[in-house]
Amino acid sequence: MRAAIVDTGPLVAFLDRAEQHHRWEAERVEELDTPLLVCEPVLAESMHLPARFARAQQALFRLRDNGALKIAFHIEEHVPALRKLHQKYRDRPMSLADACIVRMAEIYDRHAVLMLDSDFSVYRKRGSIPKTKSQRC
Repeated sequence: MRAAIVDTGPLVAFLDRAEQHHRWEAERVEELDTPLLVCEPVLAESMHLPARFARAQQALFRLRDNGALKIAFHIEEHVPALRKLHQKYRDRPMSLADACIVRMAEIYDRHAVLMLDSDFSVYRKRGSIPKTKSQRC
C-alpha cells in the first residue's frame, strides 16, 4: 500500500461509474492508503465536473468526512511557490490545481501522484519528474 496525492480526473472517474476510466481508477484507489491527499482546487473541480450528479458531490463530502480524502494543501501558504510554477510553465496553460499538485509532490515527496492528465509528463518538481502512481492518457 502507498499514500497518494489525487488530481481531479481520478476523483471524477472514481465517482462516475459511466466514466471510461472508472473501473481502472477504482482498482488503483483500492491499492492506496488513506487518506488520499487533495488540494482545494482539485476538490472544487471535482465538485463542479459531476455537478449534474448530486450523489457524486455528496460522495465527495462523505469521503472527506470519513477521512478517505484529506485537504492537505492550502493555497494561501504557498502563493510564492505557485507563482514560480506558473511562471516556469507560462508557455503552456497550467491550472491552479496542477500547480498545487506539483507543489504537493514536492512537499509529500514519498507520495505517488494519481492523475489522468498528460501535462504531468511535462511538469517537474524541483526539476525532476513527480512519482506517479497512475497516468492514463
